Amino acid sequence: MAVNPGAAMRYVIVTGLSGAGRSQAMKAFEDMGWYCVDNMPPALIPQFAELVKNQSEPIERAALVADIRGGRFFDDLENGIESLRQTGASVQILFLEASTAELIKRFKETRRTHPINPTGSIEAGIEMERERLEAIRASADKIIDTTQKTIGQFRTEIQKAFEPEEIEDSMSISIQTFGFKRGIPLDADLVFDVRMLPNPFYIAELRNLTGNDAEVQDYVMKFQDSLSYYERLLDMVEFLIPLCIKEKRAQLVVAIGCTGGQHRSVTFGNLLAHTLKERGRTVAVYHRELSGQ
Repeated sequence: MAVNPGAAMRYVIVTGLSGAGRSQAMKAFEDMGWYCVDNMPPALIPQFAELVKNQSEPIERAALVADIRGGRFFDDLENGIESLRQTGASVQILFLEASTAELIKRFKETRRTHPINPTGSIEAGIEMERERLEAIRASADKIIDTTQKTIGQFRTEIQKAFEPEEIEDSMSISIQTFGFKRGIPLDADLVFDVRMLPNPFYIAELRNLTGNDAEVQDYVMKFQDSLSYYERLLDMVEFLIPLCIKEKRAQLVVAIGCTGGQHRSVTFGNLLAHTLKERGRTVAVYHRELSGQ
Protein backbone atom coordinates (compact mmCIF):
# COMPACT_ATOMS: atom_id res chain seq x y z
CA MET A 1 0.00 0.00 0.00
CA ALA A 2 1.39 3.41 -0.99
CA VAL A 3 2.12 5.96 1.69
CA ASN A 4 -0.39 8.79 1.91
CA PRO A 5 1.27 11.84 3.49
CA GLY A 6 -2.07 13.28 4.57
CA ALA A 7 -3.32 10.15 6.29
CA ALA A 8 -3.48 9.92 10.08
CA MET A 9 -1.17 7.41 11.69
CA ARG A 10 -2.93 4.13 12.45
CA TYR A 11 -2.14 1.98 15.48
CA VAL A 12 -3.51 -1.39 16.51
CA ILE A 13 -2.74 -2.46 20.06
CA VAL A 14 -2.69 -6.27 20.09
CA THR A 15 -3.35 -7.73 23.51
CA GLY A 16 -5.25 -10.54 25.18
CA LEU A 17 -4.72 -13.88 26.86
CA SER A 18 -1.36 -15.61 26.77
CA GLY A 19 -1.44 -18.39 24.19
CA ALA A 20 -4.39 -16.92 22.29
CA GLY A 21 -2.42 -16.14 19.13
CA ARG A 22 -0.52 -12.87 19.46
CA SER A 23 2.47 -14.21 17.49
CA GLN A 24 0.25 -15.26 14.60
CA ALA A 25 -1.47 -11.87 14.74
CA MET A 26 1.90 -10.16 14.40
CA LYS A 27 2.72 -12.30 11.36
CA ALA A 28 -0.61 -11.34 9.81
CA PHE A 29 0.04 -7.63 10.31
CA GLU A 30 3.59 -7.96 8.98
CA ASP A 31 2.26 -9.67 5.85
CA MET A 32 -0.13 -6.74 5.38
CA GLY A 33 2.80 -4.33 5.49
CA TRP A 34 2.37 -2.98 9.01
CA TYR A 35 5.31 -1.97 11.18
CA CYS A 36 5.20 -4.39 14.13
CA VAL A 37 6.68 -4.29 17.63
CA ASP A 38 6.31 -7.23 20.02
CA ASN A 39 6.12 -6.89 23.81
CA MET A 40 6.01 -3.09 23.81
CA PRO A 41 6.14 -1.68 27.38
CA PRO A 42 3.07 0.60 27.49
CA ALA A 43 5.06 3.32 29.28
CA LEU A 44 7.27 3.59 26.18
CA ILE A 45 4.40 4.05 23.74
CA PRO A 46 4.66 7.90 23.75
CA GLN A 47 8.39 7.69 22.96
CA PHE A 48 7.69 5.23 20.16
CA ALA A 49 5.09 7.57 18.68
CA GLU A 50 7.63 10.39 18.73
CA LEU A 51 10.22 8.22 16.97
CA VAL A 52 7.69 7.28 14.31
CA LYS A 53 6.81 10.91 13.78
CA ASN A 54 10.46 11.82 13.14
CA GLN A 55 11.25 8.97 10.75
CA SER A 56 12.70 10.05 7.40
CA GLU A 57 10.61 7.34 5.75
CA PRO A 58 7.01 7.79 6.95
CA ILE A 59 5.29 4.94 8.78
CA GLU A 60 1.52 4.94 8.39
CA ARG A 61 0.52 1.79 10.26
CA ALA A 62 1.94 0.11 13.33
CA ALA A 63 0.79 -2.91 15.34
CA LEU A 64 2.06 -3.06 18.92
CA VAL A 65 1.81 -6.12 21.16
CA ALA A 66 1.30 -5.16 24.80
CA ASP A 67 0.59 -8.06 27.09
CA ILE A 68 0.97 -9.42 30.57
CA ARG A 69 4.67 -10.13 29.96
CA GLY A 70 5.19 -6.44 30.68
CA GLY A 71 4.40 -7.10 34.34
CA ARG A 72 3.52 -3.97 36.26
CA PHE A 73 4.25 -1.89 33.14
CA PHE A 74 1.08 -3.35 31.63
CA ASP A 75 -0.91 -1.18 34.02
CA ASP A 76 0.25 1.86 32.00
CA LEU A 77 -1.48 0.61 28.84
CA GLU A 78 -4.54 2.85 29.19
CA ASN A 79 -2.32 5.91 29.53
CA GLY A 80 -0.21 4.82 26.57
CA ILE A 81 -3.28 4.45 24.35
CA GLU A 82 -4.55 7.86 25.41
CA SER A 83 -1.19 9.44 24.57
CA LEU A 84 -1.43 8.01 21.05
CA ARG A 85 -4.91 9.40 20.56
CA GLN A 86 -3.76 12.83 21.67
CA THR A 87 -1.40 12.89 18.69
CA GLY A 88 -4.38 12.62 16.37
CA ALA A 89 -3.64 9.01 15.50
CA SER A 90 -6.30 6.37 14.94
CA VAL A 91 -5.97 3.74 17.68
CA GLN A 92 -7.78 0.39 17.78
CA ILE A 93 -7.49 -2.41 20.30
CA LEU A 94 -7.46 -6.05 19.18
CA PHE A 95 -8.14 -8.47 22.01
CA LEU A 96 -7.38 -12.17 21.54
CA GLU A 97 -8.85 -14.95 23.65
CA ALA A 98 -9.59 -18.67 23.66
CA SER A 99 -11.29 -21.19 25.89
CA THR A 100 -9.46 -22.28 29.04
CA ALA A 101 -9.32 -25.88 27.81
CA GLU A 102 -7.76 -24.81 24.51
CA LEU A 103 -5.22 -22.54 26.22
CA ILE A 104 -4.20 -25.32 28.60
CA LYS A 105 -3.74 -27.62 25.60
CA ARG A 106 -1.52 -25.06 23.85
CA PHE A 107 0.62 -24.51 26.96
CA LYS A 108 1.02 -28.27 27.35
CA GLU A 109 2.02 -28.69 23.70
CA THR A 110 4.71 -26.01 23.97
CA ARG A 111 5.77 -27.11 27.49
CA ARG A 112 5.51 -23.57 28.76
CA THR A 113 4.40 -22.29 32.13
CA HIS A 114 1.89 -19.50 32.45
CA PRO A 115 3.62 -16.07 32.77
CA ILE A 116 1.37 -14.97 35.65
CA ASN A 117 1.62 -18.23 37.59
CA PRO A 118 4.91 -19.88 36.52
CA THR A 119 5.19 -22.12 39.59
CA GLY A 120 1.49 -22.95 39.89
CA SER A 121 -1.21 -24.46 37.72
CA ILE A 122 -1.77 -23.25 34.17
CA GLU A 123 -5.52 -23.08 34.71
CA ALA A 124 -5.14 -20.80 37.73
CA GLY A 125 -2.82 -18.54 35.74
CA ILE A 126 -5.34 -18.30 32.90
CA GLU A 127 -8.17 -17.31 35.24
CA MET A 128 -5.96 -14.74 36.98
CA GLU A 129 -5.07 -13.25 33.60
CA ARG A 130 -8.72 -13.13 32.49
CA GLU A 131 -9.62 -11.18 35.59
CA ARG A 132 -6.75 -8.77 35.16
CA LEU A 133 -7.62 -8.11 31.50
CA GLU A 134 -11.34 -7.52 32.00
CA ALA A 135 -11.08 -3.74 31.65
CA ILE A 136 -8.98 -3.76 28.46
CA ARG A 137 -11.25 -6.42 26.95
CA ALA A 138 -14.28 -4.23 27.62
CA SER A 139 -12.69 -1.36 25.69
CA ALA A 140 -11.50 -3.48 22.73
CA ASP A 141 -12.58 -2.56 19.21
CA LYS A 142 -12.24 -6.14 18.00
CA ILE A 143 -12.32 -9.40 19.98
CA ILE A 144 -11.27 -12.62 18.28
CA ASP A 145 -11.78 -16.01 19.89
CA THR A 146 -9.17 -18.32 18.37
CA THR A 147 -10.39 -21.53 20.03
CA GLN A 148 -11.58 -23.26 16.88
CA LYS A 149 -9.93 -21.14 14.21
CA THR A 150 -7.28 -22.38 11.82
CA ILE A 151 -4.33 -20.08 11.23
CA GLY A 152 -5.76 -19.18 7.84
CA GLN A 153 -9.17 -18.29 9.27
CA PHE A 154 -7.53 -16.25 12.02
CA ARG A 155 -5.41 -14.26 9.58
CA THR A 156 -8.39 -13.69 7.30
CA GLU A 157 -10.45 -12.29 10.18
CA ILE A 158 -7.65 -9.87 11.06
CA GLN A 159 -7.40 -8.73 7.47
CA LYS A 160 -11.15 -8.23 7.20
CA ALA A 161 -11.13 -6.18 10.39
CA PHE A 162 -8.14 -3.94 9.67
CA GLU A 163 -7.42 -4.03 5.94
CA PRO A 164 -10.68 -5.04 4.23
CA GLU A 165 -9.81 -3.14 1.06
CA GLU A 166 -6.73 -5.34 0.61
CA ILE A 167 -8.66 -8.62 0.44
CA GLU A 168 -8.75 -10.06 -3.04
CA ASP A 169 -8.84 -13.44 -4.69
CA SER A 170 -5.10 -13.41 -5.27
CA MET A 171 -4.37 -17.14 -5.06
CA SER A 172 -2.53 -18.50 -8.08
CA ILE A 173 -3.45 -21.85 -9.62
CA SER A 174 -0.75 -24.13 -11.00
CA ILE A 175 -1.90 -26.92 -13.31
CA GLN A 176 0.67 -29.69 -13.73
CA THR A 177 0.29 -32.58 -16.12
CA PHE A 178 2.31 -35.74 -15.66
CA GLY A 179 2.72 -39.43 -16.47
CA PHE A 180 2.02 -41.91 -13.69
CA LYS A 181 4.95 -44.04 -14.83
CA ARG A 182 7.25 -41.29 -13.49
CA GLY A 183 5.30 -40.69 -10.29
CA ILE A 184 2.88 -38.09 -8.95
CA PRO A 185 4.24 -34.50 -8.50
CA LEU A 186 5.28 -34.09 -4.88
CA ASP A 187 3.72 -30.64 -4.49
CA ALA A 188 0.27 -31.59 -5.82
CA ASP A 189 -2.75 -30.50 -3.77
CA LEU A 190 -5.28 -32.24 -6.02
CA VAL A 191 -4.57 -35.24 -8.26
CA PHE A 192 -6.86 -36.34 -11.11
CA ASP A 193 -6.32 -39.61 -13.00
CA VAL A 194 -7.46 -39.65 -16.65
CA ARG A 195 -5.96 -43.03 -17.59
CA MET A 196 -9.39 -44.59 -17.95
CA LEU A 197 -10.21 -42.37 -20.96
CA PRO A 198 -9.54 -43.42 -24.61
CA ASN A 199 -5.81 -43.20 -25.33
CA PRO A 200 -4.56 -41.42 -28.50
CA PHE A 201 -1.30 -43.35 -28.19
CA TYR A 202 -2.97 -46.28 -29.94
CA ILE A 203 -3.96 -44.14 -32.92
CA ALA A 204 -1.01 -44.21 -35.32
CA GLU A 205 -1.43 -40.68 -36.66
CA LEU A 206 -1.76 -39.26 -33.12
CA ARG A 207 0.97 -41.21 -31.33
CA ASN A 208 3.76 -38.71 -31.99
CA LEU A 209 1.60 -35.68 -31.27
CA THR A 210 0.69 -34.30 -27.82
CA GLY A 211 -2.21 -32.72 -26.02
CA ASN A 212 -0.95 -29.39 -27.30
CA ASP A 213 -2.08 -30.40 -30.79
CA ALA A 214 -5.66 -29.83 -31.91
CA GLU A 215 -5.95 -33.29 -33.41
CA VAL A 216 -5.24 -34.94 -30.05
CA GLN A 217 -7.55 -32.57 -28.20
CA ASP A 218 -10.39 -33.26 -30.62
CA TYR A 219 -9.91 -37.02 -30.28
CA VAL A 220 -9.79 -37.03 -26.47
CA MET A 221 -12.78 -34.75 -26.04
CA LYS A 222 -15.07 -36.36 -28.63
CA PHE A 223 -16.09 -39.05 -26.13
CA GLN A 224 -18.99 -38.52 -23.72
CA ASP A 225 -16.95 -40.02 -20.86
CA SER A 226 -14.28 -37.38 -21.40
CA LEU A 227 -16.82 -34.56 -21.45
CA SER A 228 -18.56 -35.83 -18.32
CA TYR A 229 -15.26 -36.31 -16.51
CA TYR A 230 -14.13 -32.78 -17.39
CA GLU A 231 -17.39 -31.25 -16.18
CA ARG A 232 -17.02 -32.98 -12.81
CA LEU A 233 -13.32 -32.11 -12.56
CA LEU A 234 -14.08 -28.45 -13.26
CA ASP A 235 -16.91 -28.44 -10.72
CA MET A 236 -14.62 -29.85 -8.05
CA VAL A 237 -11.83 -27.34 -8.73
CA GLU A 238 -14.27 -24.41 -8.79
CA PHE A 239 -15.82 -25.60 -5.53
CA LEU A 240 -12.44 -25.80 -3.81
CA ILE A 241 -10.91 -22.52 -5.05
CA PRO A 242 -12.97 -20.23 -2.74
CA LEU A 243 -12.28 -22.53 0.22
CA CYS A 244 -8.53 -22.37 -0.46
CA ILE A 245 -8.68 -18.58 -0.80
CA LYS A 246 -10.54 -18.40 2.50
CA GLU A 247 -7.68 -20.35 4.08
CA LYS A 248 -5.23 -17.77 2.65
CA ARG A 249 -3.41 -20.24 0.45
CA ALA A 250 -0.99 -18.56 -1.93
CA GLN A 251 -1.22 -21.35 -4.51
CA LEU A 252 -3.33 -24.35 -5.48
CA VAL A 253 -1.52 -27.09 -7.42
CA VAL A 254 -3.81 -29.25 -9.57
CA ALA A 255 -2.08 -32.31 -11.04
CA ILE A 256 -3.62 -34.27 -13.92
CA GLY A 257 -2.04 -37.56 -14.92
CA CYS A 258 -2.28 -40.19 -17.61
CA THR A 259 0.04 -43.09 -18.42
CA GLY A 260 2.79 -41.23 -20.26
CA GLY A 261 1.83 -37.61 -19.64
CA GLN A 262 1.72 -36.81 -23.37
CA HIS A 263 -1.86 -36.84 -24.59
CA ARG A 264 -4.89 -37.07 -22.27
CA SER A 265 -3.45 -35.25 -19.25
CA VAL A 266 -2.06 -32.45 -21.42
CA THR A 267 -5.41 -32.07 -23.16
CA PHE A 268 -7.25 -31.83 -19.85
CA GLY A 269 -4.62 -29.49 -18.36
CA ASN A 270 -4.84 -27.07 -21.27
CA LEU A 271 -8.63 -27.14 -21.27
CA LEU A 272 -8.83 -26.52 -17.51
CA ALA A 273 -6.33 -23.66 -17.71
CA HIS A 274 -8.27 -22.05 -20.57
CA THR A 275 -11.59 -22.29 -18.71
CA LEU A 276 -10.22 -20.92 -15.44
CA LYS A 277 -8.45 -18.03 -17.19
CA GLU A 278 -11.71 -17.13 -18.92
CA ARG A 279 -13.29 -16.99 -15.47
CA GLY A 280 -10.70 -14.53 -14.23
CA ARG A 281 -8.35 -16.86 -12.35
CA THR A 282 -4.56 -16.54 -12.28
CA VAL A 283 -3.34 -19.77 -13.87
CA ALA A 284 -0.02 -21.26 -14.94
CA VAL A 285 0.38 -24.57 -16.80
CA TYR A 286 3.35 -26.92 -16.69
CA HIS A 287 3.51 -30.13 -18.70
CA ARG A 288 6.16 -32.13 -16.88
CA GLU A 289 6.73 -34.84 -19.45
CA LEU A 290 6.88 -32.31 -22.28
CA SER A 291 9.31 -29.98 -20.52
CA GLY A 292 12.25 -31.31 -22.53
CA GLN A 293 10.55 -30.79 -25.86
